[in-house]
Amino acid sequence: NISDSDLCEICSNHKRDELTICVVEDTRDVIAIEKTTQFSGVYHVLGGVINPMEGLGPNDLTISHLIKRVAEEQIKEVILALPATVEGDTTNYYIYKMISHLTTKITTIARGVAIGDELQYADEITLGRSIVNRLPFAQTR
Repeated sequence: NISDSDLCEICSNHKRDELTICVVEDTRDVIAIEKTTQFSGVYHVLGGVINPMEGLGPNDLTISHLIKRVAEEQIKEVILALPATVEGDTTNYYIYKMISHLTTKITTIARGVAIGDELQYADEITLGRSIVNRLPFAQTR
């Protein structure tokens, strides 16, 4: 967790767009995106990605909490900002299938981030452009 309380300083800031959620793997990704200064919404940290080889399935992550948030808070956009890896893509697709009927706009960050790279290691310009130029998830298939 990025703070000791239920909501971190970012998500408890009422000046942020509470109806736009950026879904990330872990708190290091929150910090990386915040450094770009290109995102003004809130975050949902999954705590990992689906990885059957390591025994991590959807129930081991906070995906059910994300689904509940999207359903109950009338979220207008969900940005999938997971690693450009097989596991990240699998998790993106799973989330897309689970929430596509709950919200009208599901996007993913543009693929300016190299395939196989972790977000925390991307330079700020590339990551910032990826956030600004995000695409509807359905167009990335």
